[in-house]
Amino acid sequence: MKQSHPEELGSLTSESRNPDSEDIDLLPVAAILEKINHADAQVPTAVQQVLPDVAKAVDAVVQAFRDGGRLIYMGAGTSGRIGLLDAVECPPTYGVPEGMVIPLIAGGEAAVHRAQEGAEDDPGLGMADLKNIDLSSRDVVVGIAASGRTPYVVGGLRYARSLGCTAVALACNRTAAIADEADIAILPEVGPEILTGSTRMKAGTAQKLVLNMITTASMIRLGKSFHNLMVDVKATNNKLVDRTRRIVMEATGVTFAEADKVLDQCDQNAKLAIMVILSGLERDDAETALADAGGFLRRALQETGKTGTR
Repeated sequence: MKQSHPEELGSLTSESRNPDSEDIDLLPVAAILEKINHADAQVPTAVQQVLPDVAKAVDAVVQAFRDGGRLIYMGAGTSGRIGLLDAVECPPTYGVPEGMVIPLIAGGEAAVHRAQEGAEDDPGLGMADLKNIDLSSRDVVVGIAASGRTPYVVGGLRYARSLGCTAVALACNRTAAIADEADIAILPEVGPEILTGSTRMKAGTAQKLVLNMITTASMIRLGKSFHNLMVDVKATNNKLVDRTRRIVMEATGVTFAEADKVLDQCDQNAKLAIMVILSGLERDDAETALADAGGFLRRALQETGKTGTR
């Protein structure tokens, strides 16, 4: 891949100087923080402008999951780490299997903790990492790069499209090169950073907001929520055991003791426990009703003649 010239990088808004912070090295701490906070406040507005493109990505991810495909994030540096943060939260939060959402970072696991110089500059490495996870046409690949020019991501998206995958580009420049390699381009332009080129700041925040939206909305569309409760949460530690119990109590109005009793009968499955309590069905019948409703608790209750309230 052709190397980016300094003048090309300098033309990107994510790399340009912010006129509002040119005197930041002269300011007291309180004033520095005010400038950072003011800049950060621009990020949600930039993301709002690209919500139609985020919706396209969600639709593609939901379809992939229904077809047995996966969601794969790939990026370098901060972008790769943000993808990792979102991916690793999906199994405990939504009860999905490990490997349904996969994060890839240029340089591999070592790059999570320490920069791996040069890894992001190799487009072949992006392709190789996707080959190593047996990428298939059913998968969705989201390439994340603040500048939109990272060769590792370009190579990965190009390979993904060659297999017929849906390729999604997430960058913070409207002229992002990775947009040319994608079926869907999500380009929230957050403007220059407080410290020139420090894209772990506004750009990183924008990327995290978008990835949170993609997985959260996709999981909701798969029936992983009841009202706004995470009913497929896995009770894998004390905090999540308590959260699971409170979810059942919130959804049904039962007491602490009754929630515990039904959760024990349902192997700590909050969705199933709620179905048992609200429908009055025995566990096996409640499981069948949920399966028939595609895992959607509200739909299962409606089909059994219940309204979703006790």
